[in-house]
Amino acid sequence: MSAAAGASLPSGTERKDVVIVGGGHNALAAAAYLAQAGLSVVVLERLDDVGGAAVSAEAFPGLGARLSRYSYLVSLLPASIVRDLRLDIRLARRRWSSYTPRPGERSGLLIDRVDASANAAALGADAAGWRAFYEDAELLARTLFPTLTSPLMTRSEARRAIGDDRVWRDFIEEPVGRVVRDAIADDVARGVALTDALIGTFAPNIDDTLATNRCFLYHVIGGGTGDWDVPIGGMGAVSGELRRAALLAGAELRTNAEAVSVTPDGEVVYRDRDAERRLGARWVLAGCSPAELARLLGEAPASAPEGAQVKVNLLLSRLPRLLDPAVDPRAAFGGTFHVNESWAQFEAAFATASAGAIPDPLPLEIYCHSLADPSILSEDLRATGAQTITVFGLHVPHRLAPRADEIGGAGGADAAEYRARLQEAVIRSLDAVLAEPIESLILEDAEGRPAIETRTTLDLEHSLRLPGGNIFHGPLEWPFADDDAAFDTPADRWGVATRHERILVAGAGARRGGGVSAVGGHNAAMAVLESL
Repeated sequence: MSAAAGASLPSGTERKDVVIVGGGHNALAAAAYLAQAGLSVVVLERLDDVGGAAVSAEAFPGLGARLSRYSYLVSLLPASIVRDLRLDIRLARRRWSSYTPRPGERSGLLIDRVDASANAAALGADAAGWRAFYEDAELLARTLFPTLTSPLMTRSEARRAIGDDRVWRDFIEEPVGRVVRDAIADDVARGVALTDALIGTFAPNIDDTLATNRCFLYHVIGGGTGDWDVPIGGMGAVSGELRRAALLAGAELRTNAEAVSVTPDGEVVYRDRDAERRLGARWVLAGCSPAELARLLGEAPASAPEGAQVKVNLLLSRLPRLLDPAVDPRAAFGGTFHVNESWAQFEAAFATASAGAIPDPLPLEIYCHSLADPSILSEDLRATGAQTITVFGLHVPHRLAPRADEIGGAGGADAAEYRARLQEAVIRSLDAVLAEPIESLILEDAEGRPAIETRTTLDLEHSLRLPGGNIFHGPLEWPFADDDAAFDTPADRWGVATRHERILVAGAGARRGGGVSAVGGHNAAMAVLESL
């Protein structure tokens, strides 16, 4: 650390090269890279363990299941970061892509990752349009994903790299919903294609703001293929490896250490039990959201981000039977199980939520981690045939939730009643496509309570300090900069700058952040190292 760094800080202030506020997976990645380079690094985590939203937990006492409590699949984690940090992370590729029941029918659309002829038969007249649409998405993936861990391209450079003006226009300049509508005629198939544009994003099917385009882009470019894989051992195994890498490199991880304030000159005040302590650093990296950083700086946040989802974890005695007799439940739950997500149902759900009510039926995405990775279940539980499923409900904007009394507040009867209403909406929507009630299959924990856990945007705001329960930390941005963007500093070039030179964004709120990718942490670390 240079002699000038932190020179104006109060005497007795502990000094480090880098202080990282928040201990999520991005923070751990940044800490590992910077400590490997010989810098003194300390990570401050408010909770009693690191990992943020990428953690596993035994949510249901006494049952022997460790669930990926918040984040659940991996797509955007670059292989280069895994290699650089020597992470032992294993991912399971799912056999099936998706299954979607047709509303009001005893049939559905099953998309196979392997059998192209089966897909063509299932899609019928839409087979050619579907194939062309996803071939265009694959071009975006092959071109843009490798750039996420390099300095930002400009918009013009990205367009030239893609090399197809029609693809650029369709996915970058025109609402992606319009492209879906024009390419695919079937209402259910349209909904399946549109889903990636709406996960965590509250917007209409055809969205002139292009927020859905940016959401779609990050959901289809992962790994250069768009595949979403199951982390063996659960999401906690991913954060656990990043934690190990950071510690081996020499980073210090302080848990139960809640940041109280940050100053532009690098002073961080944090609470350690009942005492307040001070750290001075040459760089402060924000592993927290930009809105939380603004609060710590005493500034007004640049935006008021809004999440739009509810997440429900369930532990079942077995997979449920489907209304569709032609599809094996292991195939339906072996990929992404879409429920009430046709094009028309998305339109109706958006209109209902915009009017201030919970959609009915609620659009759902379902994942069965334990089919691809039984290791998250105890041996005894596996022997019974039990399965865990994660349900992700869309079009539940934070504006529907009762207002919290204070930052992070989610307690009280109103929040509990809202959580119960959303859980009921999820169960009602799911039951509509099953041949038996899902509640009849939910196991009981050691205390006799149903093994079901619901997390609303209020819960995410309270437990993880995600503003508005936004899983992306804020509005998603293009993975390239405007042509007139200033690239005056390393932080500018890596997309991690704030208006304060010594404070960088290192979490999902960085440009090219979002998802379990470690890209935000990597890019903040690269900006620091380039500044040395």
